Amino acid sequence: MKNRQMTIALLLLSFFALAQKPALKTEQDYYEIKTLPIPKEIYLEVGGLATMPDGRIAVSTRRGEIWIIENPYQKTNHQVHYKRFASGMHEVLGLAYRDGAFYCSQRGELTKITDTDRDGVADLYEPIYQFDISGNYHEYTYGPVFDKNGDMLVTLNLAWVGFGEGKFAKWRGWLVKIHPDGTLEPFAAGLRSPAGYSINDQGDIFYGENQGDWVGSGRVTHLAKGDFAGNPGGLKWAKEPNSPFRLTLEEIQDNGAPMYEAAAKVKNLKLPAVWFPHAIMGISTSDIIQDTTRGKFSPFPGQYFVADQGQSKVMRMGLEKVNGVYQGFCINYREGFQSGILRERFGLDGSMFVGMTSRGWGSTGKDEFGLQRLLWNGQMPFEIQDIQAKSDGFEINFTQAVDVASVKKAASYALRSYIYKYQHQYGSPIIELKNLKISAVEVSADKRKVRLVIEGLRQYFIHEFKLEGIRNEAGEPLLHETAYYTLNQIPAGSKLAVQATNRLEEAVVVKAVAVKPTKKATVISDAEAMALLKKHTCLACHAKEAKVVGPSYADIAKRNYTDKQILALVYKPNPQNWPDYATEMAPMSHVPAGDVLKIASWINGLRNKALLNHD
Repeated sequence: MKNRQMTIALLLLSFFALAQKPALKTEQDYYEIKTLPIPKEIYLEVGGLATMPDGRIAVSTRRGEIWIIENPYQKTNHQVHYKRFASGMHEVLGLAYRDGAFYCSQRGELTKITDTDRDGVADLYEPIYQFDISGNYHEYTYGPVFDKNGDMLVTLNLAWVGFGEGKFAKWRGWLVKIHPDGTLEPFAAGLRSPAGYSINDQGDIFYGENQGDWVGSGRVTHLAKGDFAGNPGGLKWAKEPNSPFRLTLEEIQDNGAPMYEAAAKVKNLKLPAVWFPHAIMGISTSDIIQDTTRGKFSPFPGQYFVADQGQSKVMRMGLEKVNGVYQGFCINYREGFQSGILRERFGLDGSMFVGMTSRGWGSTGKDEFGLQRLLWNGQMPFEIQDIQAKSDGFEINFTQAVDVASVKKAASYALRSYIYKYQHQYGSPIIELKNLKISAVEVSADKRKVRLVIEGLRQYFIHEFKLEGIRNEAGEPLLHETAYYTLNQIPAGSKLAVQATNRLEEAVVVKAVAVKPTKKATVISDAEAMALLKKHTCLACHAKEAKVVGPSYADIAKRNYTDKQILALVYKPNPQNWPDYATEMAPMSHVPAGDVLKIASWINGLRNKALLNHD
């Protein structure tokens, strides 16, 4: 009897210990999303955002309007007032406020808009420059962004005719400068769908690109005058007398080799500063903004925040210059926005206003449009602060002191590198995938910096860091454990000596005894399927029953594919199978075949469930 009572007491103590174990921290523990209410009669499909000096926020829309929002910070109450300032324009996908006037990009015009009688409604619309358009739906125009000289930067989307095409309308596929006197200066080319771009505190221009033809995955590129960013759709205009360079389509190799091989032969071809691996770090890169709030917005002042329209999230990017070339890392920051993010702008209080739209483009956020604010609560998460390239590897700086024992275990890391094809086909699979070995590790005295000596560094490749086993001194895991560094240049410098004292502790491997299965494996459960789908980022584009960026799994089940056919289509998608979806699926050949077949079996099980429910 006494033993039984002791056993029950121990069980109760174990239960209470588990119950009191603190939950893992999540993004919302540090970064709050606040939703601004929008009246039902207003279709606020955000194309542009501008912060006004008095604290009001201006929003331009795809429906050709500009709205001014009062009390956007909701400091004293939650009432937000909207007033329509301008209307009657054509798809306004960029907005700036300067010296009492608005400047916006319509599809075919850069326009200055003024309220001359100061009644709160625009009464003067002045065309600054009129762009060529052919009528193709994909000829979007973005901007302007003002530089320090008062010139206006504008980016011009390529038309889409099964591939990006710029020859129908002049300067499509280019970044151009419009001077105050209304003259156009072509600046850089090779752009496909340049929805987001900005100027950093050094005066350098960065733009984000979406996966597509000649673009294996999302990326951010530094643009200087005369750069060619890779997509040849607009090269017809490189023959113009005022073009900053000369280049033709025939000079671009199209053999599926990596982009850096083409760059060795094409002088003007500019490699990305940072690759954003497709479906892992977004699917539709949009706006870019540098944190210049001096610690008001985030724990990462000076770094960059890159939005993704398709995955409705904000990512973080850190840059460094090595041998005069920009390179750096990307890492997730905050997911869960209500629609597809197109625009980011800082408010006067250092919070970030996030403008969204998804009509026709699709996003994981379910709403067709939205306006939200992103705020940091001031608490410091355990995160990767930044990553810097070294001559023999990388140095990772953390926001908090690490647990040294966890850092010295080989099982805490999974590193690999890979790249994408440079080709006219839409997107690319991951190619030249290679697992990387850590030869040595060194921890700084303050335990915040960890230097890794890595065997097999590869210039120009994406280096993936998965730090699942790293802990801080409180035993907590990283808020975001995976980061991707684009190594354009390997810096010079001293190498860390590899010694017995700085080698990683290898895990003891116990060989499992093979057990022959006695019965056929069953279809995995919904919970197991969702875990696999989340692991491989499939849920960014697909849901069980609802249309997102791609078709639902229930709709895929209706196609009666076999499991092996689904595997083949995951590795080599056929966009013609789903003509009603504008975003083509990228090849996902890096996902293990065993996991794909489990998912395929689960998908086909949905068809059987539907038949049972029907009966």
